[in-house]
Amino acid sequence: MAHPMQLFEISADEIDRVVAKFYARIRQHPELGPVFAAHIKAGDWPAHEAKIASFWRNGILKERSYSGNPMQKHLMAGNVAPAHFAQWLALFDEVLQDELAPETARAFSALAHRIGRGLKLGLEQIQRPADQPPILR
Repeated sequence: MAHPMQLFEISADEIDRVVAKFYARIRQHPELGPVFAAHIKAGDWPAHEAKIASFWRNGILKERSYSGNPMQKHLMAGNVAPAHFAQWLALFDEVLQDELAPETARAFSALAHRIGRGLKLGLEQIQRPADQPPILR
């Protein structure tokens, strides 16, 4: 059973494994791989994976080990497009289904999709021409 503060039943080791498997697939992905490679050099992947695993453990397990601003990072990257999020989420869902029990995979996926929608919407708003009205969804 999940700890009362925890969003759903998952261990820190499972989160770490999902993140490692996901980024192994990202590096091989024809469109997403180059987006990440522009910012993460070969020797820097372990540190990136540790930071992202910390993000998920913070959000799910309430560890309080993550500090950062995901929206700012995605904006500053300069090569992240709103269209990338559908591919990212599809790949993440594949890893979740391969690595976790179905109920845990569904809960983790729902959280990832919610966060992905927020990041995508933020990028759409900021990348929108100034003379166009905001997107209200």
